[in-house]
Amino acid sequence: MEQIGYEANPQSLDAVFAALADPTRRAILTRLATGEASVIEIAAPFEMSQPAVSKHLKVLERAGLIERDVDRQRRPARLKAESMAAAVRWLEEFRQFWSSSFDQLDGLLEELKKAGTTGGPK
Repeated sequence: MEQIGYEANPQSLDAVFAALADPTRRAILTRLATGEASVIEIAAPFEMSQPAVSKHLKVLERAGLIERDVDRQRRPARLKAESMAAAVRWLEEFRQFWSSSFDQLDGLLEELKKAGTTGGPK
């Protein structure tokens, strides 16, 4: 029996959402969307130490949202979109629900408008 809404690997989806729950990590991902960066470059706009930024990077890396290379002394990080795509697919399942709900609400509002303009109770 197929279970609807269950991912084959729910731990990875859980890790993605847990990583995305933190505003600092979301800001880091936004920065990495413009291109790879070192820890020093990523830490620059934040009021936190480089080790604290490194901890955030480890969470993002474990969730599969970034990957890091070794380039001599620096370890540049870059965005890795595959894991985020799984979260987007999961959220996309709800788009149809919300779209349908809004369509129903629009229909109800139209009915109420018509009832109000056709001499209904005032």
